[in-house]
Amino acid sequence: MRGRAVLGAIVALLVVAATVVVLVATRTGGSAPAEAANRADAAPAMSTAVTTTPRASTPATTTTPPATTSTSSGAAAPTSAAAPLAGRIKPGVSHSGVATFYDTDGTGACGFDASPDPLNAAMNVADFEGAQACGAYVQVQAAGGASVTVRITNLCPAPCRVGQVDLNPEAFDRLGARNLGEIPVTWKLVSSPSPKQISLRYKDGSSRYWCGIQVLDHRNPVARLEVGVGGSWKRLQRTDYNYFLSENGAGCGGPVAITDVYGERLVLDPLPVKPGVGQPTSRQFARH
Repeated sequence: MRGRAVLGAIVALLVVAATVVVLVATRTGGSAPAEAANRADAAPAMSTAVTTTPRASTPATTTTPPATTSTSSGAAAPTSAAAPLAGRIKPGVSHSGVATFYDTDGTGACGFDASPDPLNAAMNVADFEGAQACGAYVQVQAAGGASVTVRITNLCPAPCRVGQVDLNPEAFDRLGARNLGEIPVTWKLVSSPSPKQISLRYKDGSSRYWCGIQVLDHRNPVARLEVGVGGSWKRLQRTDYNYFLSENGAGCGGPVAITDVYGERLVLDPLPVKPGVGQPTSRQFARH
């Protein structure tokens, strides 16, 4: 009996010992793979988070059209900004006033010869601006839409008002009936449609000691005239009768440079001093 009891106790101890060994092995061997697996899972998650963050140098506006992109299909109309030398009469600027009419052959304050072209006009004092308007072409439009293009050849003194253009009768007829006397209009600067080239004319009495130079048949208003003197250029002053004067004779008979209100500058070859004679050149301003 005692031997059987001892044997049972030994078996019980062996079972307990085996159970302890199994429990220890389970705790020490099973936890490491689980933790390693957790770290492996965590590492890709961290890597993914870094690679999906946008870089600061990536511009956010790479698909935005540039500011200069235009959807216009036609050429832009001239603007006052495109004519830095213009006076009161600027391209792209519409003037309001009235149109009247008077008998004229194209002569007047601008000093031009009588013209076979009947479409000309006199400009009010403010917009005539000391002969700066001479030779300018303006398109005059009535309220009903009728229009006519005329060349400025004369000054319309008071009582002409600011904005008023005094047309010759044939030009007025294209806008309305003469019995109206005057009609409301708007007008704006345009380029001459004439195919002529520019001519120069020396004033009567000009010589190599004194001269006046006039520009004829120019497509756009003339803003400046310079003469070549000793390898440099001298700007001449414009008179209110539309000649540029060299009072000491400097540059008379030499090269001449003329600039229009758009800033285009043409250098003309020397022409002989022939007073009162229009001498053609081979140059002309661009049309706007």
